[in-house]
Amino acid sequence: MAKLTKRLKEIQKIANAEKIYSVQEAVTLLKKVPHVKFNETVEISFNLGADPKQSDQMVRGTLMLPNGTGKKVKVLVLCKGEAANQAKVAGAEYVGGDDLIAKISSGWMDFDVVISSPDMMRDVGKLGKVLGPRGLMPNPKTGTVTNDLGRAVTEAKAGKIEFKLDKQGNINIGVGKISFEEKAICENIDTVVNAINKARPQTTKGRFIKNIAISTTMGPGLKLDLAKLGTT
Repeated sequence: MAKLTKRLKEIQKIANAEKIYSVQEAVTLLKKVPHVKFNETVEISFNLGADPKQSDQMVRGTLMLPNGTGKKVKVLVLCKGEAANQAKVAGAEYVGGDDLIAKISSGWMDFDVVISSPDMMRDVGKLGKVLGPRGLMPNPKTGTVTNDLGRAVTEAKAGKIEFKLDKQGNINIGVGKISFEEKAICENIDTVVNAINKARPQTTKGRFIKNIAISTTMGPGLKLDLAKLGTT
């Protein structure tokens, strides 16, 4: 049996992994437990009553976190001509066309979000095998294929995030940094829970959200009280 470190022993004294907490209680505990030296991400995990194998039960969408993610987002925009100016003015780190597509094809991945103008998608489609598995492929449904590149870049920088059901029926989303004020973390969590609830496919039956837990990158997972969150 592995020996518990001093930090883990302290965590066990403060947080009970078997107990069910309100959002406020859980966030307060996560702030209290001993942390590692870097600014950990606060993550929320959902287990849903949706079958990812059924196309009509796929759960996906985008949302804006009211207090951002706390992460500096590197945005790459694929476009041509005058559209490039919009993207640059809005703050995109990388703007280009065939040159960036070739660079990505060669293995370069130093970015967090990819946005494309519609006229570039025929060429961007060649990157499907590279960007798809990483959840970075531009998609009109998530607002990352658009002619309004300036707005898309601004939203990505401000904390717009995408969520999608994985093969195990789970969704995991970063909702900020542990250095955030408790109120800011709670507001972000409430926004995410509401977005997941609204994204429920009409074909699902029974309880949609089965379990929710929050944790930090290196910290304990704490179960949330579904009744107090008003989930269905």
